[in-house]
Amino acid sequence: MSAPELLIEAILGDRNDPALAKRIHDLGHHGGRIETLVVSAEDLPRRRFHAHTDYGTPCFVALPRDVALTDGAVLHLTDQRAVVLKVGAQDWLKLQPLNGGGLELGYMAGNLHWRVRFEDGCLLVAVDHPRETYLARLHELEHAGKVKVLA
Repeated sequence: MSAPELLIEAILGDRNDPALAKRIHDLGHHGGRIETLVVSAEDLPRRRFHAHTDYGTPCFVALPRDVALTDGAVLHLTDQRAVVLKVGAQDWLKLQPLNGGGLELGYMAGNLHWRVRFEDGCLLVAVDHPRETYLARLHELEHAGKVKVLA
């Protein structure tokens, strides 16, 4: 049985708005889900379309003509789930744990609330901020030979 489609008829604000940012951050700490709806830059002018979040939640976006989609728009927010718009394809940082560094890498990624997935023994981290921010955090593990940045 598939999840019911989420109807999105308004934009609640921007994920960087302090009040929304705090709610979204707290949601991640208390077992909620922060989902991303990826839309290509070419599709931003569209006001009605179907799409799926990175968690597979089906969404129907039906916005008024005077509402513009932007990167970071908060489309849905409850005590259990947030849906945030991301413009463009998701960039991933591919990390290979070495010499027992997997636990430290996993601990770091969890502590920093990085969105991750796994592929071929590697940890893929969703790049939502400048890539240099992630590389600076990984510097010590990489220097110690516990992590190799592949891409």
